[in-house]
Amino acid sequence: MSSSLPRPLPVALVGIGKIARDQHVPALAGSDAFTLAACVSRSGGVEGVETHETLEALLDARPDIPAVSLCMPPVPRFAAARAAIAAGRHVMLEKPPGATIAEVLRLQQMAEDAGVTLFASWHSRMASGVAPAKAWLADKRIRRIRIDWKEDVRKWHPGQEWIWKAGGLGVFDPGINALSILTEICPDLLHLTAATLTFPENRDTPIAADLTFTDGDLVEATAGFDWRQEGDDIWQIEVETDAGPLRLTEGGSRLFIDEAEHETGTTGEYPALYARFDELIARRRSDADAAPLIHVADAFMLGRRVAGPAFHD
Repeated sequence: MSSSLPRPLPVALVGIGKIARDQHVPALAGSDAFTLAACVSRSGGVEGVETHETLEALLDARPDIPAVSLCMPPVPRFAAARAAIAAGRHVMLEKPPGATIAEVLRLQQMAEDAGVTLFASWHSRMASGVAPAKAWLADKRIRRIRIDWKEDVRKWHPGQEWIWKAGGLGVFDPGINALSILTEICPDLLHLTAATLTFPENRDTPIAADLTFTDGDLVEATAGFDWRQEGDDIWQIEVETDAGPLRLTEGGSRLFIDEAEHETGTTGEYPALYARFDELIARRRSDADAAPLIHVADAFMLGRRVAGPAFHD
């Protein structure tokens, strides 16, 4: 592919489901760096945008599109990313970047060998309170972290059976958003020490999880993820430090230090992701951090499994 890329950069969306329609399409519509040039979908595309039934068909028909954004579920994503990289395209991955850590590591190597960008897009890291929280915590001694990430699966994943099948992650699909923030803002490396995972008797993935982490020294962190929430969603991280408490709420978009709210920006998570993708392509670099996915894998390896009642949408 030519080193001289057009501006704005044509990009193809692969997998036109809820996340693509709710987030990716609006973000691209407002982007100066990218233009949505094509879609891949068997269940309806985007009005006014050409649609292909398969990624292979897109890659064959549109060699002029240098970048693809993969929005399908994690299990089929590796094959799609591999095909796009082999065709010399830059690749953006929805979270989580793969169904396994080994997939992500292999894609990193493939992208490096092919000279293209691979971007694992942890959208919650782009929430407006995350960067200032990270900066404030950088020189603080953290004593305790508490995460509560609770929502109603019927509201956010209506009819999405893939999340309940092996590889779909279950409650870790939203929970990994909290883990992406944790691994971004915490200056100390944490590892999991205990986990309890609650599985509905008719599902392959958990509906709730309770996790405990440590830095091996002074810091203890706990997290509670639950898809059975009734009422308002709870997306909150509380951090106790030697300089007072810090709290991120509403998925990281609001920041409180010593209970005083700090003003944060309003760029939006997905517009910020595409700005980052553009920056990486321009710099010929990749960003495919697997740290949040490592915590999920450790939870499945170390976790105690608890059986719960059957779940029905």
